Amino acid sequence: MFYLFFLLFILLCLALFFSVIRTGSFRTIAKVFRIAVVVISSAVFIYLFTKRSLSSFKTDSLTVQVINQLPMPLDFYLIKVNDSLPSENQYQIEHLGKIRSNYFRIAYLDMKASDQFWLSGFMGKKNQVYFSQHAVPNKNVDQIIEVKNYINQSAKLSAIAKERITDSNLENVKASVWITLDLLLLFLNLALLFRKSKTKIPN
Repeated sequence: MFYLFFLLFILLCLALFFSVIRTGSFRTIAKVFRIAVVVISSAVFIYLFTKRSLSSFKTDSLTVQVINQLPMPLDFYLIKVNDSLPSENQYQIEHLGKIRSNYFRIAYLDMKASDQFWLSGFMGKKNQVYFSQHAVPNKNVDQIIEVKNYINQSAKLSAIAKERITDSNLENVKASVWITLDLLLLFLNLALLFRKSKTKIPN
């Protein structure tokens, strides 16, 4: 995903550079290139935002309800384990966000290629205070997890989860920076593309 946003950044910068070309034989080519880059970039962001917003409503997904019954709010992550996939794609992380005491959060997991998931809770950014492992023998039965104690069911697996979550958060920060830059360049290119040329009215 990082390479996609970096490529869009390069293309949008080129389109912005080509916007200064207003005369000569290269003018038409430059404008076609700018329009193509703006259309492609817009399509990419529309697809990504639509996919992200609709990902929670997949059919035949497993509903997981996490209830925080601890006195302190915790930042929860769900880690879906896909043993059949390569190691770089074996763990898929979903950030549930901070759940206050006596509140709950619902997530929807596609468990077609997985039969277990982990739940990890953090107090602060690095202090992992909760970890539990959950098997899914019947994927048609929704799961309700009540977090009542600060437990760690497996030191080895919780260490893996913490490492994967840290890496995922770092990648998300990098992606957010590039997305912000790309969107700024996209809006700037749109403004320049649809800007009306000013004509001077003779006195």
